[in-house]
Amino acid sequence: MMETIVLGDIRIAVTRKAVKNVHLSVHPPLGNVTLVAPTATRLDVARAYAISKLGWIRDQQTKLLAQARETPRRFVERETHYLWGRRYLLSVIKKDAKPAVTQDHRRITLTVRPDSMLTKRKEVMDEWHRAQMHRVVPALIEKWERKLGVKVSSYFLQRMKTKWGSCNYLTGNIRLNTELVKKPKDLLEYVVVHEMLHLIEPNHSERFVALLEHHYPTWREARAELNELPLAAETWGVP
Repeated sequence: MMETIVLGDIRIAVTRKAVKNVHLSVHPPLGNVTLVAPTATRLDVARAYAISKLGWIRDQQTKLLAQARETPRRFVERETHYLWGRRYLLSVIKKDAKPAVTQDHRRITLTVRPDSMLTKRKEVMDEWHRAQMHRVVPALIEKWERKLGVKVSSYFLQRMKTKWGSCNYLTGNIRLNTELVKKPKDLLEYVVVHEMLHLIEPNHSERFVALLEHHYPTWREARAELNELPLAAETWGVP
């Protein structure tokens, strides 16, 4: 049964797991708060921890509510689209040919059949975005496998609503949010490093932070920049 801590107008959903440390999170888009605590932690101890972080919680909620959000893409002529942090104008060509996407230094060109619907245009662009990530991710993983002395079994690309990446340290698999294709490549690299470090340290422990500091000293700046960039136009649910 899930427990709840109420601090004024803030409700915190408490989950108990086999972890070493308490982990507090504020989730987009509305700032829902969750707290994961070690199984044996008393609720009053978890509450005291949450109270000590109350200022941080409110600060994170304020940032999320103020964060820019993309308007829904309609995939029409001269619409703005992003690739690796750069802004492009979309050019739409309608002709009876296999759908395709190409890119030059100024434009992304979407070729679709004359009767194509919005869902089809989105599908074609999503497939192209995945292809762009598949061109970049393997080299990043190989680079950091050498640096970290770990091995990634497989990586998966997935649209995620509440996180940029995840790692299953038992299987050696990592998952990356496909929205990262719209962000600068150095931010993708930060997420890759973050998830691969979980193959060494599964939890967000002091050891994990120390490893991140050692291998990716600018991680705080990367995380801040990633969290300040526009969110996808989507209705986000509570995880």
